[in-house]
Amino acid sequence: MTLTRFVTKNAFRNKRRSVLTVLSIGGSLLLLTFLITIWRTFYDSKPSEQSAQRLIVRHKVSLVFNLPSYYKQKIQAIPGVKEVVNQQWFGGQYIDDKPKNMFAQFGTDPNEIFEVQKDFHLPPDQLEAWKKDRAGCVVDAELAKKHGWKIGDRIPIKGTIFPLNLELTVRGIFTAPQATETLYFDNTYLDEGWPHVKGYVGFFGVLADSPQAVPQVAKDIDAAFRNTDRPTKSESEKAFNLDWIAMMGNVKAFILSICAAVVFATLLVSANTMAMSIRERTREVALLKTLGFTRGTVLGLFMSEAIALAALGGLLGALAASGAVFLMAHFSPAAFLFSNLKTNVPTILVAVFVGATVGLISSFVPAYNASRRNIVEGLRHIG
Repeated sequence: MTLTRFVTKNAFRNKRRSVLTVLSIGGSLLLLTFLITIWRTFYDSKPSEQSAQRLIVRHKVSLVFNLPSYYKQKIQAIPGVKEVVNQQWFGGQYIDDKPKNMFAQFGTDPNEIFEVQKDFHLPPDQLEAWKKDRAGCVVDAELAKKHGWKIGDRIPIKGTIFPLNLELTVRGIFTAPQATETLYFDNTYLDEGWPHVKGYVGFFGVLADSPQAVPQVAKDIDAAFRNTDRPTKSESEKAFNLDWIAMMGNVKAFILSICAAVVFATLLVSANTMAMSIRERTREVALLKTLGFTRGTVLGLFMSEAIALAALGGLLGALAASGAVFLMAHFSPAAFLFSNLKTNVPTILVAVFVGATVGLISSFVPAYNASRRNIVEGLRHIG
């Protein structure tokens, strides 16, 4: 029997305990993998070149407050600004309030939205059809695929924020670099249907001359409206998306604290299991030494068993987290925010590495004590 076979066989000699240990570690590292995926997607990922060239201008206090529509002309006149488009969050209900039927809806200007969102591609004939139909809309290709929408289909949306129900017709299906779970309709429909919002917009999308110009453009825009009754906050597109996440609280601190707790709990589970397993095999250790196994070999064998179990738990947890991330990105109420969420191979490898490291650390002390046990004492041991 090879040493590798010895390790794999003994790792599951007590199948129930080993399986429960793997599942416990896997459950903990599922959460760890999920949190790492969120952190990487929202805080470490780099925006595309087109996204880095865009910024969002909103009310300084909160997204809840609107901005006057005439701000658009003033923003357009600021050096470094190429294009400006108004957008208004509608937040209506399609069919029902189940997560699978939730997606983002924005009222905007059909003539300008694709001048700012240049990495969104819509066939010219579909764009022209949308411009001619005030009750028309365009939808993200992935969203259309999800709901089975085609050109000409009717989409009824019940107003929940605004006292207005939309009856929209699909005039175009656009493709984006990453799924957006978004529908755009002509904001004129909203202005005419509920005059109270006429003359106001939720926020402005701005396309700068270059990514390098974005910080200065943001400063100039905010300076232009600093002394008005509706001051602005201008930020990059990525920072704007993070503001939505921040509405849930201090996500960074939450992720870090949970990750630390997960690793600590996993360490305790693994340490307890290995201590029990090695204590039960005291006579076996003495027998191995009698057969010529050195202290170092005995230490390595027991630690390898723990590392194998913990690494397997990490792998299973990471794979389960990949499934959970997929469900969250496609079926959660905030799928439009998490549509780009995806667990990649490096993240899975990190989970396996963390599991293996936990197994190594948790098994060292009991394995070291076992390797130092006297042969005679070990053979006399009853238990």
